[in-house]
Amino acid sequence: MSALILLTFLGGAVIAMPIAHALLVGALAAAATSDRIPLDLLVQQMVAQVQSFPLIAIPFFMLTGSLMMGGKLGEALVGVLSALIGRFHGGPAQVGVLSSTLFGGVSGSAVADASAIGSLMIPWHKRLGYPPAFSAATLASAATIDILIPPSIPMILFALSANASIASLFVAGVLPGILMCGGFMAVCWWVGKRRNFPRETGRFDGPAFRQHLFYASPALLLPVLIIVFLRFGIATPTEVAVLSTLYAGVVSVLVYRDLGWKRLHEAVVHSGLATGVVLLVIMASAAIGWLLTFDQMPTGIVDWVKGNVQAKWMVILLMNLLMLFIGMFIDLPAAVLLLTPVFVPLANSIGMDMTQLGIMMVVNLAIGLYTPPVGTTLFITSALAKVKVGQTVRELGPFYFVAFGVLALVSYVPAFILR
Repeated sequence: MSALILLTFLGGAVIAMPIAHALLVGALAAAATSDRIPLDLLVQQMVAQVQSFPLIAIPFFMLTGSLMMGGKLGEALVGVLSALIGRFHGGPAQVGVLSSTLFGGVSGSAVADASAIGSLMIPWHKRLGYPPAFSAATLASAATIDILIPPSIPMILFALSANASIASLFVAGVLPGILMCGGFMAVCWWVGKRRNFPRETGRFDGPAFRQHLFYASPALLLPVLIIVFLRFGIATPTEVAVLSTLYAGVVSVLVYRDLGWKRLHEAVVHSGLATGVVLLVIMASAAIGWLLTFDQMPTGIVDWVKGNVQAKWMVILLMNLLMLFIGMFIDLPAAVLLLTPVFVPLANSIGMDMTQLGIMMVVNLAIGLYTPPVGTTLFITSALAKVKVGQTVRELGPFYFVAFGVLALVSYVPAFILR
């Protein structure tokens, strides 16, 4: 049955069927060819997976990002960062990395980050004379920092699937996100200096910087509030999501004064559509996960690994290689939901903490977002920069080096995971 599910899913993916639909077809094919699986029980498993209170956090975090980045905040964010580091080698590219990192504390979605920040940064880079392919590569990789800095939608999905703590995952993602940001900024500086990229040549304008900083400070405070509320148990992740949306609305109305009925309607519709896609993937993945468990596939994998691989570091390496491969072909939310039931018993067998597994999985699958052939942020930024995907991929080498370094740390150094 597991083989039939895999073949049916791969067939759907090859003909460009949406991932959620391909998963559903695979589940239905397995159920239809087995006399042990009632269809009504399969539907119950799908519906039960989305009857979860923590899932309410997803649409609210998406709505927060739409409210914040759909108005004047984006321009204020670019202004303050440009005034701060735009004069250094690779400074404009570093502004893009920092913008993505700060935006990570608002939306929790790498795709939203790539679209919002890319539409702001790429035209500016082009006006300065930056190579469009390098700009697209920088923003495609930097957008994935968004799912490490809390809030993070993939972390919420992993926590629900693995019965892990969302708050612990959010806190644990901060340090890898900061290191990824620092590494990508170092890459931008090194490449900018080596290739003599253009940069802002004017002197540091202190008054302008302070003005931009003051204007952007209400929004920059949001990720700090999220961490404080979660770390000290002031509110649950779902309550934090609702409070962040309320905060975004108040700031947009009272501070930026750019929230009208039209933009509010657009933000709600966009968030609703994005949430619908995620929930459909969750339901389809729940069906597949239940069928694979029914077929005892996770147990079989654990038994095979125990019988053939003895060293803990080799088990972790195999997990990483499989995640890297899957992440190249399947969208991150679906990959998290599919792989978690398989890897949880495997991680338990080697004594790996669920928080470490969750961070390792998110970092790993995030690399797939800017890796061909199905790299979502890679295609978004390449389209915004109007360059071929192959040109962008050629610029991604140093960014992969940094990402794999962070992945190695979270995989093999448990002390690196903050508690």
